Amino acid sequence: MSFSIAGKTVIVTGAANGIGLAIGRQFAEAGANVMFADMDEERLAKELGDEAEKDDNVRVFAGDLRKKLTIANLLSATIDAFDRVDILVNASRQIAVSANPLNAKEDGMEGLLEQNLMTSLRLSQAVAKRMICQAEREANEDAPVGAIVNLSSIAAERAHPKLLAYSVSTAALNQMTRSLAVALAPERIRVNAVAFGSVMSTSLKDMLKGDEECRADIIAHTPLGRIASASEVAEAVQFLASDSAGFMTGQIMTVDGGRSLLDPVASPAH
Repeated sequence: MSFSIAGKTVIVTGAANGIGLAIGRQFAEAGANVMFADMDEERLAKELGDEAEKDDNVRVFAGDLRKKLTIANLLSATIDAFDRVDILVNASRQIAVSANPLNAKEDGMEGLLEQNLMTSLRLSQAVAKRMICQAEREANEDAPVGAIVNLSSIAAERAHPKLLAYSVSTAALNQMTRSLAVALAPERIRVNAVAFGSVMSTSLKDMLKGDEECRADIIAHTPLGRIASASEVAEAVQFLASDSAGFMTGQIMTVDGGRSLLDPVASPAH
């Protein structure tokens, strides 16, 4: 058994840049059909316009997935392009913003819960229903039906006072992962998550521009002594989506260079 996902159809959200883009490209290079979804239509066109035109296994979808109709449209576009969906990667997430935990307007709790939890839940429900319908038509009781992988953060386990909303939303996403895993196990759909620490995403690159003190702080709090690349998260996601992880469900895989092993209050999870 290998990490192969060749021939499978994958939806990746938050796929216009950073980690989501790296995940989608790695899946496409591995031979999967990939629907890159993001609300940033301009960035999608810039990053993937040429690939979508020349590669039969790459398509793009622009829309705000916080809207239920957009979720339905994304699923329809994927089925129209590739006839099915086998894997969902919920990589669309709102980044951590340091805020006063006593100021509701500042902490953005409602927005973070909507973006990081509810959007992933609604899309997972819609995709799971499609996977179940496919399995009923194919009538193969032994074959895997589908896999869902959520992107989380080690902030879910870290009690940093200025990351209240972000920590709560990612902790809720982890529990959603576990609960959906149990609910969908009888349907042969696996649900897992990757919780990462400091990854050189687009947002972290922007934050670190000219701020060597912040970079040094992150590295000092990471036992492996560096910041991860987006491709390292993509590889973990591909493993969880592949048949090699066929007996794994409800798991939160940590990819953080050992950072969560240290004092959880010492430094925020950038």
